[in-house]
Amino acid sequence: MEKEYDVIALGELLIDFTMNGQSAQGNPLFEANPGGAPCNVLAILRKLGKKTAFIGKVGNDQFGHLLKQTIEEAGVLTENLVMDEEVHTTLAFVHTLPDGDREFSFYRNPGADMMLREDEVSEEAVGKASIFHFGTLSMTDKEVRKATLKAVKSAKEQGLLVSLDPNLRPPLWSSLELAKEQMEQAMEYCDILKISDNEIQFISGKEDYDEGIQYIREKYQIPLICLTLGKDGSRAYYKDLRVEAPGFAQEHVADTTGAGDTFCGCVLNYILEHGLENLTEENLKEMLTFANAAASLITTKKGAIRSMPEKEEIEKML
Repeated sequence: MEKEYDVIALGELLIDFTMNGQSAQGNPLFEANPGGAPCNVLAILRKLGKKTAFIGKVGNDQFGHLLKQTIEEAGVLTENLVMDEEVHTTLAFVHTLPDGDREFSFYRNPGADMMLREDEVSEEAVGKASIFHFGTLSMTDKEVRKATLKAVKSAKEQGLLVSLDPNLRPPLWSSLELAKEQMEQAMEYCDILKISDNEIQFISGKEDYDEGIQYIREKYQIPLICLTLGKDGSRAYYKDLRVEAPGFAQEHVADTTGAGDTFCGCVLNYILEHGLENLTEENLKEMLTFANAAASLITTKKGAIRSMPEKEEIEKML
């Protein structure tokens, strides 16, 4: 059956305020970067020539309109983006630490992204795609969790591949126990899991990454798991294969926001082109290498949705 789009994603769409120097008075200046992990994934997929659509909610305010316009300019379909009249668009302030790591302060109590309701999710829209992608930030609160699970179950029933990036942000959860429980619930539906080094330790309780992955594979039977290791590259676990690819070092790292999402989008792009059935060791190595290169390129620019690398730039780096 001919699908209308390749990937549909559900989740948060928000403004990431990132530090951008100081004013003449010595006050910190922040830049309003459109962000939100699921849309970052869709933005890189668009750069790679795939059709994408988004399900989510922003406020009917200046930031909500900026976000809608931004993802439309990136080529993402927005007919399933709801504008909330009551609740403002979610904001996140990103503080970069001296070692390049990040801390987040969220203005989301509530924020529009967590107000998405079950009746605002169209099962028909979900069925128009080949892959459904989501994270767990749309599972932090009861109503949006119901909306997310409706979409995920609908995707499964309609034969889509389901992709998950847990994207752990501790400040957004009422407790880390709830975060772990919801991540585990999400994994029950998942065919493709993209998980970071600290998330695998969090969820499995094991220091060793391979042991952590083994625990998840035995429990949830996920066909493809990709583990990201920051500048050290990534690994793929598929059937009895474990494949590793080194990272690409960049001399100048501006901002690591969106690197994991760029990686994730490249993995989904590869699966759309090669399927999930008969991947070889060579396939997995090729997939990881391309995804690592793209992820390293995004770190040289601020922000994510508007900073996605072009396909030619990634190929040139390879």
